[in-house]
Amino acid sequence: MDIIYILVPLSLLLIGIAVLIFFWAVKSGQFEDMESPAHRILFDDDEPVSRPRNDTQDDKPSDKP
Repeated sequence: MDIIYILVPLSLLLIGIAVLIFFWAVKSGQFEDMESPAHRILFDDDEPVSRPRNDTQDDKPSDKP
């Protein structure tokens, strides 16, 4: 029964800290735009991958016909 005297204030303290962190996150704009990150994966912004270079070919034009 004595443990209740420790656990109840400790749990209230942890809940208070969680509430403060939540309000800080709301105030700093963490929850402003919840849909854009979900839609961002649908857009292909990657650069096209270039073809692998063949090491046997030179970049210089050859004199042979």
